[in-house]
Amino acid sequence: MRFEPRRLLTLSACLLFGASLFAASAGVSSRADERVPPRNAHASPFGGWECSQGFRQVEEACVPIIVPANAHLDPFGGDWDCNRGYIKDDRGLECKAVRIPANAYLDSFGSDWDCNRGYIKDDRGLGCKAVKIPANAHADGQEAFGTGWECDRRYREVSGRCTRVFVPANAYYSELSLDRDWECNPGYRREGETCMAVRAPAHGFLVGDRDGWGCDRGSRKSGDSCVPVAVPANGYLDSSGNDWSCERGFRQAGASCIRLIVPAGAHIDYTGNGWTCAEGLHEQDGACISSK
Repeated sequence: MRFEPRRLLTLSACLLFGASLFAASAGVSSRADERVPPRNAHASPFGGWECSQGFRQVEEACVPIIVPANAHLDPFGGDWDCNRGYIKDDRGLECKAVRIPANAYLDSFGSDWDCNRGYIKDDRGLGCKAVKIPANAHADGQEAFGTGWECDRRYREVSGRCTRVFVPANAYYSELSLDRDWECNPGYRREGETCMAVRAPAHGFLVGDRDGWGCDRGSRKSGDSCVPVAVPANGYLDSSGNDWSCERGFRQAGASCIRLIVPAGAHIDYTGNGWTCAEGLHEQDGACISSK
């Protein structure tokens, strides 16, 4: 195809004009991405800019943070917090002093108060009232979480009073029990509100907390007695000492140990009292047959 000289000049001019427009737009975009940070700002490591400490962004500018009296800039420098002993007012614009009532002190956070030892918050939570400690009780130092008192040792709280714990004969006072304040002495066990002696039978002994009994090795429980364990032929007394198991190659059948019948293609399993088929075989009707 042949172009006339006039048409070729016109086409070249159009291409040059388009290229110049593209370059101009790219330059504008680049300059937009590389905006100069406003006053009291700096480049952000994440791109763009951010206000310096003590200033906050308002549209495209950084304006000073107005810190009211009894306040300070927060650790990030983008807002303010009240000093210890002050809290923000209802509008969140100023700091007002924490009102500490009589017999109270500023808490560890510095923004609220707790009652002194021997006092608890009143019903409205606005002041501290003295703890009324009943007889046989003392202040517990937990005024913020309960009544502010607890019963003395050997006493129990009942309806706001401290009553003495009754410890029956053959028992001792204990604070470890959840449902009572006493435990039976060794060799006794609880039956209602009393402790009864535990009697181990012949060939027996006290176990656990010594409120029960077990049988010696070679014997087992039968009602209130210990009777000998009858070990059959080809059996042995097991590790518990109170029962028996069959020797390897035998299995239990009632009160006896009978020899295992191991079919062809099988071997005694890990228990020693059963068998399993070799790899590639499976059990069917007491025999090992091919799985193929």
